[in-house]
Parts: sequence; structure tokens; C-alpha cells
Amino acid sequence: MLFEHVRTGGCQSYLVGCGDTCSAAVIDPEASQVDRYLALAARDGLRIHYVVDTHTHADHFSAGRSLAQSLGAPLVMHRASTAPRVDMRVDDGDMLLVGKLKLQVLHTPGHTQDSLCLVAEDRVFTGDTLLIGGTGRTDLPTGDAGALYDSLFGKLLKLDAALKVFPAHDYKGHSHSTIGEEIAGNPRLQVKNRAAFIEMMGNLNLNMPAHITEALRTNLSGGKTVAQMLAEAAAVVPFMSLAQLKERIGHQDADLVVLDVREREAYLNGHIPGAHLLPRGQLELRVNEELPDPTRRIVTCCELGRISTLAAATLRGMGFQRAVALDGGMQSWREAGYPLRQGAEP
Repeated sequence: MLFEHVRTGGCQSYLVGCGDTCSAAVIDPEASQVDRYLALAARDGLRIHYVVDTHTHADHFSAGRSLAQSLGAPLVMHRASTAPRVDMRVDDGDMLLVGKLKLQVLHTPGHTQDSLCLVAEDRVFTGDTLLIGGTGRTDLPTGDAGALYDSLFGKLLKLDAALKVFPAHDYKGHSHSTIGEEIAGNPRLQVKNRAAFIEMMGNLNLNMPAHITEALRTNLSGGKTVAQMLAEAAAVVPFMSLAQLKERIGHQDADLVVLDVREREAYLNGHIPGAHLLPRGQLELRVNEELPDPTRRIVTCCELGRISTLAAATLRGMGFQRAVALDGGMQSWREAGYPLRQGAEP
């Protein structure tokens, strides 16, 4: 088996191939690495026959659709995926033939309903079902802690203990593990029973992934790029200048809400005085509860002005027709010497 491990921050993707037949597959491709997959395949004289997403990703932008289209290869996902542009929908027990290399499909719902793993010779590509020292979270759309327990203990962990584990994410610099090592040392696999596992997963209190809404929307639709989404958002969103916002804050405009859509740590390190924190990843989930009056004028802000533009477009789509984005971001606000406040708002 020919094998290449491509890392993009915490995202892990893989090019696997058969040297005898010059056939290959890409597993969980990330949007910024398309040229790299193509270059690796060209270097080894491989033709990519399959592009596989192990599940609908919520934490990064998949290159599955765009890569498959450019190659004339099928995009492969589990049949439970709701993405409309999947070319080949597979089920538990199906097999993808990559030349002489066989990729065995295991349906492992839990992190998402469409999660699958792929067994290939001495290794298993586990997507977000099983991570090194952890498991996929179950609090995102279609997640189910009980289903994840069944997938892990009823299927995945019954595989050969020597199989190498290659997940779709790792944030600690690990390259791989084994099934046996995970059974022995993974903290989330030490629970006594299904009920205890469900309780544990329900109490993790994890932060939402950055850009969850854009990632899900893009990955489910098959694919607009970030640049395309920004251009579309900018076409339907008005902006407010830094100077205008500073003036309105100085006059204590009671009709104005400054909505900081960065993560909490960035907000606490310095924000516009009076700004309300609502991270972009939680916007749809919490905005109606925290800002129940859709007639308020909302100014969204982020670090560079891009995510706030997407956030303002989302708000307008939800009925907040006076939502605007700050022209620029906190970086420009700081460079202009405008007032900042650290810590939480009183």
C-alpha cells in the first residue's frame, strides 16, 4: 500500500494507493490541500479513483466535492449522509476496490449519523468516531452518544488489536495509534457501561467548532469556497465604519448592539466597550434567546472583518434586517487607537 498522511492543523487526511495498478483514494480531503493531493498522486504516478468523506464535517471545509469534480472521480459517503451531491452512497460491509487495495466500510454512527470507518490491510481510518486518546463529540447535529457507544464497543473495538488507528483529527501531534492501545489507555473507553458513556459524553461541555455553520452549510451543499461565501455575504450586507461605531458608542446609542462573534478568549483579551459576546459557532443556536428583538440594530465584529460579514448575512437571513458588519475588525480597531475593554462586561 502506498500511503501519505497530510496534516492541516488538527485535520488529518490521507492518500492511499496501490502501486501495482497506480490506483488511489483520498480520505477526508481538506479544502486548502487540494493541490497537495494532486501533486502527491502525480509524483507517484497514481490516478485517484475515489474521494471519501468519512462523515459530514462540522469543523473544517471539505474538499470532497471540488476534488471529485476536478478528477472526474466519485465522491463517496455513507448512505445516511444528507449531502445532495454524493456520487456513491455506501453501506456497512461494502468494499471499495482501489486496484488491489481493499477498503472495507464500517458504518459507525454516533459522532454523526453518517459516520463511517475504512479498514485497509493493517490500519483503520476512523474519521471522528475514534480519536487518539478520545472519541468524536456527540453534541453536534445528528450526534448520538448511545449510537457512538454501540459503534465503538459493538464494532470498531472488536477489530484486531494490532490495527493502526488513523483518525480524521488530532491536535496533539500524534501520527497514529492502535486499536489495542486505545482500548488500554483511551480515557473515554474506560467506562463501565452504555449509560455511563452517555452520561460522560453529555457532560463534556466543549466549545463549538469555529465556523460550524459555514462548514456544515458548505459541506452539506457540496461546496462553495470560503471566498465565494464571503463575496455572497458582502453583496447582501451593509457595513458600518470604525469611526461611525466609535461615535455611536460615545453617544450611548441605546438602539445599537455590538455583537462580538469571536471566541471567548479573544473577547476577554480585548473588545469594544459594551460588546456582547456570541461566538459565530453558536449564533443560530443562541441569538433568538439572547437578542429577542429582531428590530435592534446589530453590528457584528470579529478579528479581521470576514467572519463578522458572514455572521451579519446569517442574521439577516434569520430576520434581523438591521444587522450590519463592522468595516474592518478588531485588528483595525486597535490600530486606530480606539477604546478597548478587557475581561467580561459588567
